Formats: sequence, structure tokens, C-alpha cells
Amino acid sequence: MKPLTKYISYIVLPAMLVFSTACNKKLDVKPGSQISPEQIQTEDDVTAIMLSAYSSLQDASAFGERYIFLSDLFADAGFIEYQGTFLNYSQVNTRQIQKSGSIPSDVWARGYVTINTANIVLANLDKVSDANKATLSAEAKFVRAITYFELAGFYGLPYSAGNTDNNPTVPIVSTAVIDPANLPASKQPRASVTNIYKQIIADLQEAAANLPDEYSEKKNKSRATKYAAYAFLAKVYLAQHNYPEAAKAADAVIESGYYTLASSFDAEFNNSALSSEDIFAILQTSQSNAGTANNGLVTFYGLDQRNDVNISPAQLAQYGPGDQRGKFYSYSSDSSNITTNKWRDLYGTIPVSRLAEMYLTRAEANLRAGTAVGDDPLNDVNLVRSRSKATLLNSVTADDVVQERRLELAFEGDNYWIVKRLQLNVGNLKYNDNMLVFPIPQREMDVNSSLVQNPGY
Repeated sequence: MKPLTKYISYIVLPAMLVFSTACNKKLDVKPGSQISPEQIQTEDDVTAIMLSAYSSLQDASAFGERYIFLSDLFADAGFIEYQGTFLNYSQVNTRQIQKSGSIPSDVWARGYVTINTANIVLANLDKVSDANKATLSAEAKFVRAITYFELAGFYGLPYSAGNTDNNPTVPIVSTAVIDPANLPASKQPRASVTNIYKQIIADLQEAAANLPDEYSEKKNKSRATKYAAYAFLAKVYLAQHNYPEAAKAADAVIESGYYTLASSFDAEFNNSALSSEDIFAILQTSQSNAGTANNGLVTFYGLDQRNDVNISPAQLAQYGPGDQRGKFYSYSSDSSNITTNKWRDLYGTIPVSRLAEMYLTRAEANLRAGTAVGDDPLNDVNLVRSRSKATLLNSVTADDVVQERRLELAFEGDNYWIVKRLQLNVGNLKYNDNMLVFPIPQREMDVNSSLVQNPGY
């Protein structure tokens, strides 16, 4: 195989990681190396590549840290203070991101590694048995869809900004790039908001139709299921203001019977395995994690780690008396620093979609759409509040549900999507301000003449 170009090596295929040592050994390559087409011969090879996509999602520039942490920094309006020494994170917090900076470059690069891994699986389905072909295809499309959704949210204006046929997001790349001959196919222009959402929804709908309801084997518990696809469909429809479909998707998860709220709020976090509430989550171990020194959620939030984030007392003041969520915080010895206990254990599971979110999504979507899918919105909200010993409400509006999301899902990266969807301000910045959108990395602009830069950069 001819040496790959710098573009492939550093943007598209910096790593083909293996998720488990049980995978095919000929694909057990070190980060930074590549695999050649002739190495992919069997269904086991394709499955190993599929599993490596989950390892890619675990990366610090994906759900292992930045999809969640950057959302909090970017859309914060005074509840958290970044006090660390990393300039790149400080620039996100102050909305002064540089187009040559490491964060926009790393998030973009990791996203397209993940997408390309999914595309390699899809390009090699002829090596998969008929019994498993539809499932592997659906799994790859799930991973591709959720990555596109995150990237589109960071690098493009939201659906709520209108002009969806023209506003650009990120390129849609559907060709697997593993051979230099396929490199031109990866240099696509930025897709419109309309087209990226069509792609995401189509992928998630196929995933929902063909993924299993659950996995019985412990080793597969972190893989996507039918209801993980529905959970992300609920997120996507919510972002589109397609509230009737958001309610239906959330209801499909709730009524599946596979999930129950954790017995107490604190029991949902810092687990070594999926909780009863987790619909899709990132599993970490001491051998496989997002980082323990300069990366990872615990690194930034833990008092005994870097403690780069200080949470304002104003955040805690939002919780009513008796609400256990308002007590799920830790204080430094002099009480000068406050941090959330959600990200306490270095190797704890990272919830990406959980049942409490689905109850709140169904409640808000029903209220905004005037529909009656599933239970009454007041019951949905009070079920979540009851778990945390919060005072039950007597009535509820859509705005009340949004506030409940801020209490329940704080520091899980949800507020960024609320701001964008509901056209809210971040300090003095409007939701569609140029500084609330990442720049297209200069490195990408240099190698792909089809790309156009976001205004203001």
C-alpha cells in the first residue's frame, strides 16, 4: 500500500483502534498506524472495526470529554468559571476560539475518524453474513449519525436559526477513506443544515429499525440498541422543533420497559457499568478511558484532580430545599471551590442518554405540540423530581420543563442545545452569534478548497 497523504494520516485515519483484545489480531494496530484494504477479509475483521468506533467515541475529543465539557463552557452564562491554565479551554469559555487552535481541530479530526470508521464498516458489509449484515449496518449508521449531530451543533448555526437550506454545517462524507485513491471523495463542501439533518435522521431511523432491543452479553452492553437510536432521534427532533416526533421517540424509550430511573440521583453516576437508567453511555476502565491527567471530565471537575472548573453558588441556589441534586456537589477545604459530584471517579461510566432526559423531553414536547403522547407532562416532571426528593409541582409549563432540564442535566452538556434550540442569549451574545459557533479548523481549510470559513474568523 502506498504511503497515505498527510491529510489521511492526521485528519481521516490517525488511528484504527481495537476495542477489545479479543478482536482479530491483524487489526490490533497502534494509534497512528493505518490498515490496508487487504487486511479486511472476514466478518470478524469488520466487527473489530465497528468496535473500534466505540473506542473513538470514548476519546477526549468526543463523548469522553469535549462533547460534554465544551458544551458547558461554550454556553455558560455565569454558573461556572474556568480557572485552569489551558489557554485553549479558556478561549472556549470566553468565546475567543482561534481557527488554528487545538480544540476546533481536534474535535473535527476525531469526529471524522469516527465517521470514517463507520464508513469502512459500511463499505465492507459484503464480508458480513446475511444474519448480521443489517445489524452491523445499523450500528455503523448510529455512530455516524450521533457524530454528525455533535459536529453540526458545534460548527454550524442551529436549526432554529432558519435558512436551513443555505446555512452550512459540516461536510457529509459517505465514502470510506482507507486507500489514497478515495481521498478526493472525502473533500466535500459543507452540507446545509437541511441536508445534514436529513442524513442524521435517515441513519438513526435505520438504526432504530434494525438494532437489537438489548444485548444479553456483558461485553456488548456499551453497544448501541434500538432505544439508543430513539433517544437520539428525540434529541434531533427536539432541535428541529418537531415536537410531535420528539414526544413519540422519547415515549418509545420510556415505554420499552428496558429502563428505570436509578434508585437515587447519586446512584446514576460514577458507576463501573451501565445503570438501569442508562440508554447509551461510554464505559471506561483503567486501561481504556478519556484521560487521567490533562483530559477527561474528572480531570477538569474533580477537586482532587486539576479542579479547573469552579461552580458558582448561583447554580446551587436554583435547587429547592430537600432537592438532593442541589447537594450533589463537593467543596474545597476553604469552600472557595465548588464542583459537581457527577464526574468524581476517573473510570466511571459517562451517561450520554438516560431515562430522566427522556421523561423531560416527552413532557416538554407534549406541552409545546399540544399532544398527549404517553403520560401527562406534570407526571413526567414530578417523577424526575420525586427521585431527587424535590418538592412536587402542582402545574407545569414548557419553560418549567426547560428549567428542570437545567437542574437534572447540569454539567452533562445539555444547556448548549437548550440555548441554540430556544434562541436564548449567552451573556450579551445572541444564540446565533458568530462567536457561539466554532471556526472551521485552518488545517482543514488548507487541504480542502471546498470549505468556507464561518463569519468572524
